[in-house]
Amino acid sequence: MSPAPLRPDMRVQIGRLALKNPVMVASGTFGWANEYAGLVRLDALGAVVTKGVSLEPRAGNPQPRIAETAAGLLNSIGLQNPGLEAFISQKLPFLHGLDTAVVVNILGDTPEEYARLAAALDGQAGVDALEVNISCPNVRAGGIAFGSDPGAAAEVAAAVRAATRLPVLVKLSPNVTDLVAIASRVAATGVDGLVLINTLRGMAIDVWTGRPRLGNAIGGLSGPAIKPIAVRAVFEVSRAVAVPVVGCGGITGWADAAEHMRAGAVAVQVGSATFRNPAAPVEVEEGLERFLGELGLRSCRELVGTVEV
Repeated sequence: MSPAPLRPDMRVQIGRLALKNPVMVASGTFGWANEYAGLVRLDALGAVVTKGVSLEPRAGNPQPRIAETAAGLLNSIGLQNPGLEAFISQKLPFLHGLDTAVVVNILGDTPEEYARLAAALDGQAGVDALEVNISCPNVRAGGIAFGSDPGAAAEVAAAVRAATRLPVLVKLSPNVTDLVAIASRVAATGVDGLVLINTLRGMAIDVWTGRPRLGNAIGGLSGPAIKPIAVRAVFEVSRAVAVPVVGCGGITGWADAAEHMRAGAVAVQVGSATFRNPAAPVEVEEGLERFLGELGLRSCRELVGTVEV
């Protein structure tokens, strides 16, 4: 009778952020977590990452906001959210009660707005870290306007870093010419980690009407179609920076997570897969743990960056 596989240590550290396991949910795909409370074991997640929070409420983009594609999903939500004050009073109490890490995604139109958000969330019970969104492709101000320029990206990251004692992750865009250059500048500001990648700009057209299938015409593509791009980004950036990298893009099963980790990610985020299967993040974690045990690894950290090229 063969011995049972080892049960690996699934704990990971992203700078000063400690997670019970490396599987998080991606911002914008899991609401404020309470929407999924009856569908998935929230305490089994490594972290919940909230929808983006801005200083003032945002109505978002015109409908329709979602369009399915052959191997993914286009979205143009436009960062709809109730604003900082309502988030703290209405959303944070539930998040504070979760037995897992809570990462609040923040967004703004200026570096000063990002800093004000970071300062206001500093010390709030239930907030374990911040994720700085400088990569949303669906808004006209802020968002990708910061994430596509190394200097602007670093300015926002530095402003947030100076305004809070919380761990800071920065989510970067693939819609740039030199992601490594931007990542290097952001990492140098002292942030705790980088999240790669946000969605890719895409478009779909109804051939019968001749109109775009999204109300905002252009949206962000997520899902299996973008996984090779995300894995390449993780591979290149993780070898160029000293801070941890979190892989995000196209993860629907444990093997996708393992691929990101072999490329260099210390943790992963599961996004649009939760729309089809709300339990996907938990299943990814459970499958990844079994896989590591079958490899005989004592820790999930032993898998990170093991691709042979």
